[in-house]
Amino acid sequence: MEISPETTDAIIKKAIELAYEVVPSIIYAILFYLVGRFIINKVLKGIKKYLSKREESPSLNEFVYSFSKVVLTIILLVGVAAIIGIPVTSFLAIFGAAGLAIGLALQGSLSNFAGGLLILAFKPFKVGDVITGQGHTGKVEKIQILYTHLLTFDHKEIIIPNGNLANSDVVNMSTQETRRVDYTVGVAYGTNIKQAREVILEIFAKDERALQDPAPVVFLNNFGDSSLDLVIRVWTKAENLWPLYFDGMESINNELAKNGVEIPFPQRVVHQAK
Repeated sequence: MEISPETTDAIIKKAIELAYEVVPSIIYAILFYLVGRFIINKVLKGIKKYLSKREESPSLNEFVYSFSKVVLTIILLVGVAAIIGIPVTSFLAIFGAAGLAIGLALQGSLSNFAGGLLILAFKPFKVGDVITGQGHTGKVEKIQILYTHLLTFDHKEIIIPNGNLANSDVVNMSTQETRRVDYTVGVAYGTNIKQAREVILEIFAKDERALQDPAPVVFLNNFGDSSLDLVIRVWTKAENLWPLYFDGMESINNELAKNGVEIPFPQRVVHQAK
């Protein structure tokens, strides 16, 4: 089948007209993309420089930088599509539908994501703090966008979803300079409470880790089944909490025994009827 000269001329004419319409748009789109890319790189460098001064939240800084990069790139691509002639409303509708589908599929992860942003922004705890959350106690090793990593005192890693942490009670044991050490010690009925108190207070008067303001105190707290229960409260610096607790327990036992104060064990008297 031969193409007539008239048909060939019409095709060539149409192609030229199309080229006049399309080629300028493509050139403008390329120029827009190159200029936009240059501006985005400059903006991202400024954001990175600003975030580098905020060293306390590296995970949040990384997220803000990545999020800014994605948003600016999407804006650039939408602009290029508009110049070429692609309907922007259709473009945005596709993004919206995709976002809705992804959101429904990743509801749990999005909850953790939002929780991570809240934790990183409001800082209820930071890396290095000792916290109790979701039934676990440990040192915060990492705070990521989705999960927080705790290292327990027996060296186990606990990974907790940030959504749970952000929506529940968290006890932070590292925010205060001083902590209180509490002991409960039972002494035998008939014990001279004043003497026992003096012995215990002498222990902590000699220990440099025990603060004297507020001063250590010893109270009779309870008449137990087998003992008079004494409550001992001693303030110390946060880093000395557990060393003072364990050393104090041993010293209380030794000094009370040395001074003739009996620490009884639970016992039950059974009377047999004849």
